[in-house]
Amino acid sequence: MHLSAFAIRAIILLTLFISFFIDVLTNFLNLGNINDNVPEEFKSFYDEKKYKKSQEYLKECTIFDLKVSAFNFILILLFWFLKGFPFVDSIVRSWHFGPVTSGLLYSGILLLLKGIISLPFNIYSTFVIEQKFGFNKITPALFFIDLVKTVIISSVLGGALLFLILSFFEYAGNMAWLMCWAAVTVFLLSVQYIVPTWIMPLFNKFTPLEKGELRQAIINYAKSINFPLKNIFVMDSSKRSTKSNAFFTGFGDNKRIVLFDTLIKEHTTDELVAVLAHEMGHFKKKHILKRIFLAILQMGLIFFLISVFISSDGLFNAFFMDHKSVYAGLIFFGMFYSPIDFFISIIMQAVSRKDEYEADRFAAETIHDKDDMINALKKLSVHNLSNLFPHPLYVFFNYSHPTVMERIKAIRKLSV
Repeated sequence: MHLSAFAIRAIILLTLFISFFIDVLTNFLNLGNINDNVPEEFKSFYDEKKYKKSQEYLKECTIFDLKVSAFNFILILLFWFLKGFPFVDSIVRSWHFGPVTSGLLYSGILLLLKGIISLPFNIYSTFVIEQKFGFNKITPALFFIDLVKTVIISSVLGGALLFLILSFFEYAGNMAWLMCWAAVTVFLLSVQYIVPTWIMPLFNKFTPLEKGELRQAIINYAKSINFPLKNIFVMDSSKRSTKSNAFFTGFGDNKRIVLFDTLIKEHTTDELVAVLAHEMGHFKKKHILKRIFLAILQMGLIFFLISVFISSDGLFNAFFMDHKSVYAGLIFFGMFYSPIDFFISIIMQAVSRKDEYEADRFAAETIHDKDDMINALKKLSVHNLSNLFPHPLYVFFNYSHPTVMERIKAIRKLSV
């Protein structure tokens, strides 16, 4: 594919500017959509003081995110046009390693720089904003330990996958993109087993839910919908945050339901069953398999396009590179692919929202009382200080879930 450096620069710059503009616009629309009055639906759950606190939380998080977004936008442009990419490449090339090792080092340095730059923002978000609104429970020591673990795990797993991708594109010729696709497919499937079994326990303690009313109620519900449930765990999320949630992870014999310990404290048994019914609904409706399948298809498209563009002179000239390399080509293609990724992400968000409606419907139709589902959604929203009135355009671009008000409205329409 022969595109000039000017055309490639124009495409990437236009995408960056449009993405930044949409981010700023939707966030300001979101702030302008704040409703000062507690909605009738939530009056028995929200008092005026806490509702005002949720609005303050939204404002502070939004302003902070806009500042971070503006900083990152300016930084990437400066790094690009001050020739940061060829500068790092010249350093790596001076070490005279082979192409694969050089690629690992080049990618590692860029990721390290990105991590160092983003660290102060993460610290501020955790220890200032989340602390101010009563969510943060993590200590500086645990924050640092989590960071070290994340870097090590990402380096091992990400490094191994990148090693394969670089090796295939360096030595496998025309079949490289197919081999990369196969390798990433195996990786994505393996992660479904590796993450819940080995990685998540490195960060949190997972305790089997003790025998009692709640466990028996969950087991009885699972039997009623023919859900093969073996593992119900409670995660000690309270050591990091007071926010609450539940999730489903893994597949096959390794699938498990996980409840945050903070969730159990805030909900009745019937409400907790309703929350888990929603998670089981994703499994019964095959949403997880669908998302994995779509991710695999997307990766196939990406690797095919990489094989087309990775040798393009225009791609490397657009980033002021004097030398071509597979490793730099992968990074530059990632930026060039951003317009396609932008539209795919919008579609995937819409698909995800549809799946959430389906999981809600499944839960509401299979539990004893759909009001338990509604009350659970309300309590989750209040406890996490969620925005009850996000702007529709913000939802369109950013939400993987429908708004809580839309979910409640949809559940109320069900004749169960």
